[in-house]
Amino acid sequence: MSEEKKNDLDVVLDKELRPQKWDEYIGQSSIKQNLHILLSAAKERNHAPEHILFYGPPGLGKTTLAHLVSRELGANLKITSGPAIEKVGDLASVLTNLTAGDILFIDEIHSLNKAVEEVLYPAMESGVLDIIIGKGPSARTIQLDLPPFTLVAATTRVALVSAPLRSRFSGGVYQLEFYTEDEIRKIIERSSGLLNMPLSEDAAREIAKRSRYTPRTANYFLKRVRDYAQVNKEDITPKIVGEALDLLGVDHIGLTSADRRILEAIAHKFKGGPVGLNSIAASLSEDQSTIEEFNEPYLIQIGFIERTNRGRVITQHAYEHLDITGSTEGTILSA
Repeated sequence: MSEEKKNDLDVVLDKELRPQKWDEYIGQSSIKQNLHILLSAAKERNHAPEHILFYGPPGLGKTTLAHLVSRELGANLKITSGPAIEKVGDLASVLTNLTAGDILFIDEIHSLNKAVEEVLYPAMESGVLDIIIGKGPSARTIQLDLPPFTLVAATTRVALVSAPLRSRFSGGVYQLEFYTEDEIRKIIERSSGLLNMPLSEDAAREIAKRSRYTPRTANYFLKRVRDYAQVNKEDITPKIVGEALDLLGVDHIGLTSADRRILEAIAHKFKGGPVGLNSIAASLSEDQSTIEEFNEPYLIQIGFIERTNRGRVITQHAYEHLDITGSTEGTILSA
């Protein structure tokens, strides 16, 4: 199978694995309870719910929650993203094509530029779209009434969402947390059932241990384990899971080769830190944002890296995992 067809198949499978009902959505119980109250009250009032913002690392279920909100309300879901809305005209086109009760989902909303944000404010607060026609002294403003709609937005970098924009999400600003290992195991077992692949609880736990507390990663690993078992004509056992994920360079706690390179660079090249992110990225010829957004959250979550005012510092836990002698200077020892 070609790589392109394989990627297309993965996209289809990702849609199939996405929870279709609230009962199927595992984890984030506090957010689900708050959304249930918000949506139930709005339905009783026959009114569009207030605008909602989800934030957190990639793969935790922000897009899935947007789909579930639209299903709960029986509303159409229109999907776009911050990088796709480059001009005010792009936003105007999206907003004027909404119908009453629609859910507009904007992913990575922190990428909106300032001019687009300014147009979005009155649309969110008053349901109007202000369009300026012409330039100079002859310019005039036309105000268009928009149908009632709910904006559901998501971002991986909430600090980059301006304060005026954040304040307009009166339905709530919700932070998605990393999942527990047991929650990830339940997600894997549900996904394996949808994929019609027999999976023991021990095998599911082995995948969960390496899944970085992230559902998207867990489902990705599950599909790769299935491929490995299928090609090798083997049942999916903890041993087969280990072999498949070792082949991907993922160790028993979910560290990838890129994670280990980051830790080893701090340990060897910078004597354990503290060191700035730009220096780490330069030493590895890696993109700074990739390290900050993809690698660091998990390394911090498991206590292998600490952020300090002076830079990143490797912990004694990381030295022990890498099986190298730690530096006494700059290293944060385990308690």
